[in-house]
Amino acid sequence: MKELIVARDAALLAGKLIKSRLGKLNKIRYKGAINIVTEVDEKAEELIVKKLSKAFPEYGILAEERPEEKKGDCKWIIDPIDGTTNFAHGFPFFAVSIALEKQGETVLGVVYDPMRDELFTACKTKGAFLNKKRISVSQVKDMGKAFLATGFAYNFKTTKQNNFNNFSNFMMASMAVRRAGAATLDLCYVACGRFDGFWELDLCPWDTAAAELIVREAGGKVSKIDGSKFSNYEKNILASNGLIQKKMLRILAVKNK
Repeated sequence: MKELIVARDAALLAGKLIKSRLGKLNKIRYKGAINIVTEVDEKAEELIVKKLSKAFPEYGILAEERPEEKKGDCKWIIDPIDGTTNFAHGFPFFAVSIALEKQGETVLGVVYDPMRDELFTACKTKGAFLNKKRISVSQVKDMGKAFLATGFAYNFKTTKQNNFNNFSNFMMASMAVRRAGAATLDLCYVACGRFDGFWELDLCPWDTAAAELIVREAGGKVSKIDGSKFSNYEKNILASNGLIQKKMLRILAVKNK
């Protein structure tokens, strides 16, 4: 699949740039009280968009740091650095995310962690891979033994849907819950069995588009937190190995749907 080759190469190129600039930032601006953007986000996105647009000029673009969306039946959904706050502070948990959506359906996902040189990929019906080795979700069935992940929205200090109640409930019900700050990697970790489940509220398409396909192609289950069908334009997500999906749904607070 030509698109996969180009998306993979774009992610690797952007990852090389990002890794080379870790700890060497000159400029940080704020999109919100705690929502930051670095010059590396912008340069990495420019690099990715240029490479994808050159190969597929007719495809649309939806990218985190671009104010406009280029329309098209086929559309790239891009996050140049998922985990910008981590990156800006030298915390090595962030990734490049590139998805391809055709007629509203994600058909390709690429997530690259440059610090670990881990490349997660998936194409619809073709399975999920980590550095070209096929991956699959875990086989944990017991909620008490489940190792989970979550995240918190940038507006957690002001919104009533701050996820704190869910975090507390899952801490009591599971083995442990981690919050590392990059939804794309959390989802990929579900796909390869490092986590058994993940949920988060108030997300954007570039946070989930590539990685949720990787989870599904690895044999996992993805839905909204109320159990209904997930799409790239939903604000919340629940992903798991499938074996604990219903148990996680029972724990999630209904008021958050």
